[in-house]
Amino acid sequence: MSKSPISSELSMVELRQRAEALYNKKIKHDKETLPYSKLNTERMLHELQVHKIELEMQNHEIQLARIAERKSSLRYTALFEFAPIGYFVIDSHSIITELNLRGANLLGIKRLNLVGKYFSNYICVQSRDLFKNFLSTIFNGQGIQTCEILVQVNTQIKWLSVEASMDDHGSNCLAAMIDITERKRSEEKLILASSVFTHAREGIFITNAIGTIIEVNDAFTDITGYGRGEAIGKNPHIFQSEGDSSEFYGEVWNVLLDKGFWSGEIWNRRKNLDVYREMLSISSVKNARGQISNYVALFTDITLIKEQQSQLEHIAHYDLLTNLPNRVLLSDRISQVMLQCARYKHSLAVVFLDLDGFKAVNDTHGHDMGDELLIALSLRMKEALREGDSLARIGGDEFVAVLADLENVEDYEPVLERLLLAASESMIVNDIILNVSASIGVTIYPQDSAAAEQLIRHADQAMYVAKESGKNRYHLFDVAKDDAVKIKRESLEAIRFALDNDQFVLHYQPKVNMRTGTVIGVESLIRWQHPQRGLLNPIEFLPMVENHAMMIQIGDWVIHTALGQINQWQKMDVKIPLAISVNIAAVQLQKPEFATRLASLLASHPTVKPHWLQLEILETSALEDVHHASIIMDQCLALGVSFALDDFGTGYSSLTYFRRLPAQVIKIDQSFVRDMLNDSEDLAIVKGVIGLAKSFNREVIAEGVETIEHGRALLELGCDLAQGYGIARPMPAHEIPMWIINWKSDDSWNIPPIMA
Repeated sequence: MSKSPISSELSMVELRQRAEALYNKKIKHDKETLPYSKLNTERMLHELQVHKIELEMQNHEIQLARIAERKSSLRYTALFEFAPIGYFVIDSHSIITELNLRGANLLGIKRLNLVGKYFSNYICVQSRDLFKNFLSTIFNGQGIQTCEILVQVNTQIKWLSVEASMDDHGSNCLAAMIDITERKRSEEKLILASSVFTHAREGIFITNAIGTIIEVNDAFTDITGYGRGEAIGKNPHIFQSEGDSSEFYGEVWNVLLDKGFWSGEIWNRRKNLDVYREMLSISSVKNARGQISNYVALFTDITLIKEQQSQLEHIAHYDLLTNLPNRVLLSDRISQVMLQCARYKHSLAVVFLDLDGFKAVNDTHGHDMGDELLIALSLRMKEALREGDSLARIGGDEFVAVLADLENVEDYEPVLERLLLAASESMIVNDIILNVSASIGVTIYPQDSAAAEQLIRHADQAMYVAKESGKNRYHLFDVAKDDAVKIKRESLEAIRFALDNDQFVLHYQPKVNMRTGTVIGVESLIRWQHPQRGLLNPIEFLPMVENHAMMIQIGDWVIHTALGQINQWQKMDVKIPLAISVNIAAVQLQKPEFATRLASLLASHPTVKPHWLQLEILETSALEDVHHASIIMDQCLALGVSFALDDFGTGYSSLTYFRRLPAQVIKIDQSFVRDMLNDSEDLAIVKGVIGLAKSFNREVIAEGVETIEHGRALLELGCDLAQGYGIARPMPAHEIPMWIINWKSDDSWNIPPIMA
């Protein structure tokens, strides 16, 4: 159609008015100038022209209406296609007949591949019946309906919220869907957090920024005795006892403000005024502006654990008969006094005392009478010592006294005379007169510059000289002349020769799970294949190098050999437990470069995975410097190896500090296990160690299982892992494969596990 000369901005009325005006003007003119017939013709032409203009205007308006309709359609299409909501048209059979781009994106499938498909195919099984009933309700004319369903999107699961109703024709379901996955996850997290808060075994309370309690859990009430209503609105000061100083609380607050977290042990008071010990952790919570909005505190009542710990510490470090320190505590005492002597330039005397004639008392009057005599003598000998001196019983009728702060070496002599007199004076026990005496050996530090244990051995050697010289006397260990110095020097030379000439070998003792009957690993134990004396156990040569630099070389050799053995077992067809534990000496652990040397040894065996190696450290050696030991252990753990704490229960203050050592495995010392069937005190220690290990989520393994009865008793106590002669003696590496094939646990060990 040609473009109309008439402006599209003029309305039909205006055009008609203009046309009429022109026409009338022309008629008036024509009447005056033209004949009638010509005027009539002109008028007809004018009307045709006006009619043409009217048609053009009608077509123009129709065109404008179509443009407006097209624009409206485009706007609707854009809103439908690019809306943030998924739109679906679904028939009564759940077939998708139409959807927008957002709907396709929700299902992660191209739109062309969705049209004509069953929508239910993309719904997870647990939501299909729900959606089926949902559609049925809609097509039954129940109006707008909503539901939440799970759909499978590739390998992911999504939550969709659906709102739908029938179309105007009643033939299809019009559904709008949005992704609510994040909201559902948030709801689940809130539900989980609420459940954890409610059901946690730890007491939990939450305060606002100024320390007012705003929420507590059930465990809080169980531990403190305060109900929720009694605690909310109060300050935690209501729990404070006099067990901790104001300075302590000030330090806690300073750490909390500085680091946002504090954890430690604290004394608190229950509602009934009972004081208890708790393990407490406090964390600050900040809002979006970085300001502290809340504090969250978690705590556990550890009173019973601390009491058991105290009892076990006493059992582990004191003689139960005389209540004197035992050998473990004695060694620590000597080490402490040695440090004081070095600081103040004083001397100390280690006095080893053995009773003469005590066996005859036991044989004649019985062990009960002998025990009474030992108790009475221990009291008398303590009175003979000076203030600051200490006395220990290390077994049987053997005692060791430590005489501290001797300004003059000769100051020990009056004390020894009093000890001899105290032991030799007649003693009346149960109306029976008993007579014994004492043979005493003494060594002086720092003239004798040996370590604590070696000082005791030197005093022991001197005691034998006194006994052989007639008893009831003392003998001074002579560092310069005594044969022990010569023996040690010769022994060190022999050990050096053995190390340089490959005379050392490793034997392996299996470690098993008695309950399941599986072999869990082996412990490597060094042996000396002596050319004249035959195969020697480590007790016959390792004490000579305990604090010697050679011990580091021997330790490196053991680790290198054990790693090589793992490599050999890897190549065999027989399934071998690859995990090998290696004993680490104190002198090794104390060296800052130990982790570096270990890394080098592991690198020399690239096919051996580090977690196949476990390092066993003596509890006493780790506790000489807990902080340093924990640092070295953390460095080794970073390499992939693990740690076990050996001879557990024999170290001073071990139960206080062992939780600071990152050792996952606790080994009960064989001295406790061996006599646990006959000695109630040893049995109590074993029970305590097992309970403590489980409380702190550590594995526990028992050494010294010599009989089937030992194993059964341990299983009944909840200790499944064990090693000892009752399972297998240490053996050469080539015997291990066949032993594993043939071994099975004893039938009597088939005990159901203890429920937690």
